Parts: sequence; structure tokens; C-alpha cells
Amino acid sequence: MNDQAVERLFATLRAANPQPTTELEFTNVFELLAAVLLSAQSTDAGVNKATRRLFPVAGTPRKMFALGIEGIAGYIRSVGLYPTKAKNLWNTSRILLEQHGGRVPRSREALEALPGVGRKTANVVLNVAFGEPTMAVDTHIFRVSNRTGLAPGRTPLEVEQGLLRRVPEAYRVDAHHWLILHGRYVCQARRPLCERCAVADCCDQFLGSRP
Repeated sequence: MNDQAVERLFATLRAANPQPTTELEFTNVFELLAAVLLSAQSTDAGVNKATRRLFPVAGTPRKMFALGIEGIAGYIRSVGLYPTKAKNLWNTSRILLEQHGGRVPRSREALEALPGVGRKTANVVLNVAFGEPTMAVDTHIFRVSNRTGLAPGRTPLEVEQGLLRRVPEAYRVDAHHWLILHGRYVCQARRPLCERCAVADCCDQFLGSRP
């Protein structure tokens, strides 16, 4: 994908959705962190179903810690890998209280030191909560970046680095939201919906498949 196509792709996605955001539901930065931690190998819809019950009773690190691991687990049993996630969420709450005054830190290093928080989760928090131009590469972004030729890479980190190089600065803060939504609803894994894709004329795979 050449630079002109990259510009056209993001201009089109922005025109269709000027203010994209995560589909996870939250009311504060801690709830965002908790929701993203729970979302690994789970759908946003499934996480939202669990957190609609969890967050009203444990929407801060102190309340989450007080709930205990078993208490947390009782609210998130519908989420994949819930025993491990309950333990991680409790320990994350403990560390936030002991080391960060109950606040979610803004540095990548401090975020990634929290149990269950990897690079992708840290990128989401830095972007959504603090407005930093990070690229949280999930399966959707990985697929879209490789399939379209936007930022091919063999690993999520390679794709992330490629996106940071290729995405124009004007689009960088919102880029990962547009790409996730595009992968979730249009450029799907089993059958990409090229016939209804507004940016098909930017896509290497679509252009290469035409006679």
C-alpha cells in the first residue's frame, strides 16, 4: 500500500466514524484497565456483560481488592480464563494501592508490571485514557494490517512498529480503533466483506484479486 492509499484509507474511515472509541464499557481509568485485562481471549460484548455487574460494586482498586479473588471470580465466571483473570485483577488492585496511591499509572513500564497487563493492554490504556498515539495490535488489527498491505509483519510487535511508521500523524490517536472496527465488522477473518468495504480500493489483496 503506497502513501497515497494510506492517506485515503484513514480519511475514509474518519469520515465514516469521526470519533471512534473502544466498545468496552467503563466510567473511569481503573474500570478501563480492568475491562481490557478481562478482554484477553474474550469478546467485548462478553466482558461488558460481566462488568455491568462487577463495576457497580468494585469500580475502584480499593473496592476490587476488598472483594477478594473469589468474590471477583463470582462476577466474571462468564469470561474466558476467569480464575486467572480474577487473581490478576485482585493483585493489580493491590499493587495500585500499595505502589501508585490507588491510581492507574501513565507509564508503559509501570502498566506492564501489573499482573495480566501486557503490551497490548498497556497500549489501550495509554491511548483511550491518556490520549497517546499507541497501536494496540489485536487479532483484527494484525489481520487487517497484513491483508491490506498497510503494515505487514510476522508478529504483533512488527505490525505495531509498522503502523507507527505508516499511519499519518493526523490519524494516529484514533487509528487502532478504526482498524479494530474495520476488522471486526468488514474485513473479517473467514470472509472479508469486500463488496461493502469503503476502502477496498486501498487494499493490496483486493486489488491483486481483480482480473
